[in-house]
Amino acid sequence: MKTLNLAITSMLACVAMPLSAQDGQSPDQSGPPPGVESGQGGPPPGVRDGENVFEGDWLTVGVGAGYSTSYSGSNDYVVIPAPVIQGRLGGIGISPQPAGIALDLTPEAPRGQADFAIGPSVRFRNDRANRIEDNVVKLAGELDTAFEVGIAASYSLSGVLGRNDSLSFDLGASWDVAGAHDGMVVQPSIGYSRPLSRGTFMSLSVSAEFVDDSFADYYYSVSPAQSAASGLPEFSADGGLKSLGVSLLSVFDLDGNALNGGWSAVSITGYSRLVGDAKDTPYTSLRGDPNQYFIALGMAYTF
Repeated sequence: MKTLNLAITSMLACVAMPLSAQDGQSPDQSGPPPGVESGQGGPPPGVRDGENVFEGDWLTVGVGAGYSTSYSGSNDYVVIPAPVIQGRLGGIGISPQPAGIALDLTPEAPRGQADFAIGPSVRFRNDRANRIEDNVVKLAGELDTAFEVGIAASYSLSGVLGRNDSLSFDLGASWDVAGAHDGMVVQPSIGYSRPLSRGTFMSLSVSAEFVDDSFADYYYSVSPAQSAASGLPEFSADGGLKSLGVSLLSVFDLDGNALNGGWSAVSITGYSRLVGDAKDTPYTSLRGDPNQYFIALGMAYTF
């Protein structure tokens, strides 16, 4: 996870499925949905019978602000904008990615059943391309922005510990096609999500990021020219496990019912730890910190 910039975008991809599951139950589930007492008939207050914004086509758009490190391995923090778009239009799922987007080209599974999703993904990676707060690191020179094209896959199970929760296993792989790092990135993650009520949702995710030699050399090596310009010692970086991370997403629907769409508030907190050469590089070990923190707040509208 790149300093948990995955936060306000990629984590929102967990929201729709468990929330939409609250208006119905699979055959092996019993009892009323959260917030509806046993014996009550009809929909909950404020919800028309059969109303569920997540049935059929739907779209969530939003914007937020995150407080994150200025580059992967930095100990300087900056405020960054975080727009987001997610939904399902014409049978194609749209999921936010860090500085990018992924599409789901597979049919949506019936509610309560395991779901597999796969499709293309794209993202921009502007690590050390701007926002370098450390003057020594800045002397080493700015890097080019990478444009990564890849594939994202997810397998989700519902009703793991409760009738409306879900457990997802995600795997993404991408390659730079813009001539920046010219490398490959692989990102596996596991997420557990559950609604606490009709208007409150939380999701916990743990993830890792693996990179190849080309990626590691571009971002973490210190070349003789960079050493001469900055005074940092020369360093040669190899690929492998780059980071481990954990993040918590909270979504609060402003009218207390997520099924009718509308406005919601989103908060995300996260932590990642750089390992291997991403931790040992002078950009991190001498000028930064392998411990990377993230916090974000945002607003989103679903229709």
